[in-house]
Amino acid sequence: MSRDEATDLQEAVGDALTQRREFFRTAGVHREDGTYEVARRGADSSGNSKVFESFEVLRRMFDRLPGEFTADDVGRTGITGSRRHMLVRHFAEHPAFDCGITRRNPLTAEKTNEEQSCEEPVAGDESEVASAD
Repeated sequence: MSRDEATDLQEAVGDALTQRREFFRTAGVHREDGTYEVARRGADSSGNSKVFESFEVLRRMFDRLPGEFTADDVGRTGITGSRRHMLVRHFAEHPAFDCGITRRNPLTAEKTNEEQSCEEPVAGDESEVASAD
C-alpha cells in the first residue's frame, strides 16, 4: 500500500468513526475517540456543548432520570447552566431516548415507555427530527 493510499484509508476510517446527527435544536456527535458530544445546533463555542465519555454514559444518565424530568433533574447530575436545558431537548429529539417535551415552562420531558430499552440507531440511519415540541 502506498503512502497516499494509506492516508486516504486513514481519512476514510476517521470519517466513519465520526458521525454528526443534527436535530431541531441540538446535535449529537460520535467522535473518533469514542466520546459523544451533545451541542446546540449551529453553535460553535464549548459553552454550548457537553462531552460524555461515550453514548452509553449519556444513556445511563437518561435511565437514572425520573419518568418526568426537568432541567433541574438533569442538573442534579452535575451539569450546570444552559447545558441542562440543552440535554432535556436532546433527550426529546434523539430517537434513542423514548421521551418527549410535555411543557415549555419549566422545560419538562416525560419518558413515554420506561419498560422499553432503546438502543442507539444503526450508523446508516440519517433521519432528522423536524420538531421536538
